[in-house]
Amino acid sequence: MTQKVEIPWQKLSDEALTAVIEEFVTREGAEYGARDYSLAEKVAQIRAQLQDGKLGLDYDPDSGSCQLFVKR
Repeated sequence: MTQKVEIPWQKLSDEALTAVIEEFVTREGAEYGARDYSLAEKVAQIRAQLQDGKLGLDYDPDSGSCQLFVKR
């Protein structure tokens, strides 16, 4: 089992980062509270959390996928 590698989100093209975020926010069970948010609003919220250092992005070589994670 290979260890996940943190990727600086700034290194991704805007298109690639948007695709990763959109995949994350459209997953079944993603919940954003009492109010419905548009896809663009959800993407903007996640992008802001990346910029603020609250979230990170890692790559799993075993699955070939990227994952957002909460930084502590």
